[in-house]
Amino acid sequence: MSEPACLLAAQGFAVYVLHYFDRTGTAYADKPTIFRNFAAWMKTLWDAVSHVSSQSAVDPERIALLGFSLGAYLSLSAATIDSRIKAVVEYFGGLPKEMKLFMRRFCPVLILHGEADPTVPVEEAYHLQRVLEKRELPYEMKIYPGVGHGFTGDIWRDSGLRTVAFLKKHLAGAMSEA
Repeated sequence: MSEPACLLAAQGFAVYVLHYFDRTGTAYADKPTIFRNFAAWMKTLWDAVSHVSSQSAVDPERIALLGFSLGAYLSLSAATIDSRIKAVVEYFGGLPKEMKLFMRRFCPVLILHGEADPTVPVEEAYHLQRVLEKRELPYEMKIYPGVGHGFTGDIWRDSGLRTVAFLKKHLAGAMSEA
């Protein structure tokens, strides 16, 4: 997943890649593993945002998260409780329904999902859309017809361009001079 990081860095964003599995020594995340480690991974994300916000190359008022699959679930979950997060780009993930109990706030979200995703059903994208609409929060959504879990080729390029445009829009002024 280094390609999105390189794309964003080339656009002037300060990019940090988090390896939340390292905290728990996890290599694979099935449902029991996710249930057992979700809180620890959320703490890792909190710690990472704290670290990143203290960096001189980062405007702490313009922090966004980008997550893929489980990383998207974690990013969206963190955004419901952490006011430091100003935008989220989620690739083929979702918002755990349990987070509605803890939701204190939220932010603009870009939803990118494959219609034929067998791992994270597209209904997760529509659930998130309903949550955002109910709270009257800005969002953009692109459902790719016939696409499964993970993007390649033209879909990958399109989602990358949408990501850059969304972050530029919602983090105006966030780019540092290279």
